[in-house]
Amino acid sequence: MANRRLSDLAKTIRSKNAGVDKYTFDVIFADRASYELVRESGVLSREAVCRIFGIDAARITDHVAFDPALAIKFTIARPTPSGSPGDADIFGAQQYGPLLDIEVPGS
Repeated sequence: MANRRLSDLAKTIRSKNAGVDKYTFDVIFADRASYELVRESGVLSREAVCRIFGIDAARITDHVAFDPALAIKFTIARPTPSGSPGDADIFGAQQYGPLLDIEVPGS
């Protein structure tokens, strides 16, 4: 099977603030098959998230595959508090961009 982009498999990919010092990410799927494919592929594992965002594992404060909601959720500590001088994304709503083009194998 050919690879597909995460943005083609997920119903929702978003990020937002989780308080003033964290970003939270939600990747939500419309069907169980897509959710399980992505979950099992490891493309959104804790280690993969570190590579994608170029961060140390200590910055990932939560990482959950939540089966009842067909969602993969993770939270990353911000480098500076929201609204600090030089903060280019006060609401954290633009942080999900690197997730869109992830290639999911065997989809």
